[in-house]
Amino acid sequence: MREIEVVDYQKTWESDFTDEAELLMGVIGLLNPSIHHIGSTSVPGLAAKPIIDILIEVEDVSVLDDYSGNFESIGYLGRGELGIPGRRFYQKGGDNRSHHIHAFKREHSDVVRHLAFREYLVAHPEIVQEYASLKKKVALSCNNDIEDYCDGKDEFVKKHEKLALGWRALNKQGLRTNSAPQI
Repeated sequence: MREIEVVDYQKTWESDFTDEAELLMGVIGLLNPSIHHIGSTSVPGLAAKPIIDILIEVEDVSVLDDYSGNFESIGYLGRGELGIPGRRFYQKGGDNRSHHIHAFKREHSDVVRHLAFREYLVAHPEIVQEYASLKKKVALSCNNDIEDYCDGKDEFVKKHEKLALGWRALNKQGLRTNSAPQI
């Protein structure tokens, strides 16, 4: 069983992502991917499980299946869709995970959701602090059960993902502000 540990934000997470993105470009660069840092480690000040989440966008996600050896050569285990249609999921580090990759077709709704949530949190530090407190509390009470950990954050995440998508849509119209929207 993996230990679920939430730690304070680490400034090194950004360079950890940058180094890994360069490594990934070396093995799938021919696909002209867009590679994004997502998840809690991508949000300055946010406590997180110390696993770098990476989002890859490509024109056809199924093409990545032909690159499984390339991913394996840099330490990734391919897990297929892993419950999310249209995704390819990869993990690095075994029980001591260091990186997760979520790959989708460009502009897939999950791409939009992940990027909107990240941008929203970056722009709303008061929500970052609320989320960090919740994550630490849930990590301490979940008894290293990942499903319990995810369930403990689910209501907060769903609420703020919805707000983030609305906030992002306002930005596209030039109406976004840094004040947190309300449900």
